[in-house]
Amino acid sequence: MPGTELFGDEERKEVMDVLNTGVLFRYNHDAQRQGHWKAKDFEAAISKFTGAKHALAVSSGSTAVSTMLAACGIGYGDHVIVPPFTFVATIEAVLWAGAIPVFAEIDETLCLSAEGIRNAITPNTKAVLLVHMCGASADLDGIMAVCKERNILLIEDTAQALGATYKGKHLGLHGKMGSFSFDFFKINTCGEGGVVITDDPELIRSAEYLSDHGHTHVGDNRGMEPHPIMGTNFRIGEINAAIGLAQARKLPYILEQQRRHKAIIQERLAKIPGLAFRKQCDDAGDSATFFHLLLPDEASARGAVKAMGEAGLGVAYWYDNMYHYIKQWDHVKDMRMPFRTVAQELGLPQDLHTLRFPKSDAVMSRLISFNIRVTWTEAELDALLKKMEWVVRKAMEGVTA
Repeated sequence: MPGTELFGDEERKEVMDVLNTGVLFRYNHDAQRQGHWKAKDFEAAISKFTGAKHALAVSSGSTAVSTMLAACGIGYGDHVIVPPFTFVATIEAVLWAGAIPVFAEIDETLCLSAEGIRNAITPNTKAVLLVHMCGASADLDGIMAVCKERNILLIEDTAQALGATYKGKHLGLHGKMGSFSFDFFKINTCGEGGVVITDDPELIRSAEYLSDHGHTHVGDNRGMEPHPIMGTNFRIGEINAAIGLAQARKLPYILEQQRRHKAIIQERLAKIPGLAFRKQCDDAGDSATFFHLLLPDEASARGAVKAMGEAGLGVAYWYDNMYHYIKQWDHVKDMRMPFRTVAQELGLPQDLHTLRFPKSDAVMSRLISFNIRVTWTEAELDALLKKMEWVVRKAMEGVTA
């Protein structure tokens, strides 16, 4: 992934700033830290980059989603509409909030569709947790219209789409709150980390208190700070934030390179008859972290995946993925948790064992994705595309014959 491709002296410098002071904690110890406030600087960098009025760094993308749900008042028994195609952390965060996930169909944007959301609304629906999968936006116009019509909160899990925009506005700023992940496999990484963004000062205040046991961070005596609410420990550490800060400065270059490489890939593969691509709601706003092929049917997709593996091409076939598509989520369907959840107590409005997603399956069974690298040379990208063109054309022969 792009972040790990570009590790260098910048990250080492920021980390050594922290190690040389010995202050690994993001709050207090003002004199000892010698002016280094990496978490604050990281937040400021993401806020400036996205245009968000407020940003809060936390310990992971997962805790960022939990922080958003809590700050937005999502809790006991609330129904939250979620996609069947996402990293399972999205669903786990809803369950940890004491809320109940309600699954809706996706479309060829690879995200929840407005129609899918509308069909999944229940009398207890309080929010849509919209995941902008694989670096590009959902149909925000259609989805926001449904949320407004039904008075439902829109919350954006933007873990995989840092830098992506919709009509010039960064993803994560179209709903009440948005979140990013900075884990090892993201466009920017700090090992483990997350950031919540919003334009709402009350929501970010609640999020900040919640992420640090209700501390207000007022004054210089942590043990005597007021505690207006209870919370938990979702804090980011200064070393993780230091790496995130260095990585954030590289975002413009990363996005430029990814988009340039995506354009080359698109031009080459678009010449293959019958091959389709992910539906883009704002092509210019795609972060271009992934490239997505839609084969005509499941058989040709599976054939292409097999041939790509034999050719040494690393691709993802999400339809069989254990952590990203509901088809393989037996632990979710069985509600396997080490404690009894609110969802188990109140019951789910859907039988996850019998629930079917024909529209989502029709997309996922045909979908092949691969990462777009920042550091490809022209020769490397050309060699990859020659292999991929040959493999895909062979897979398509039986379909187009």
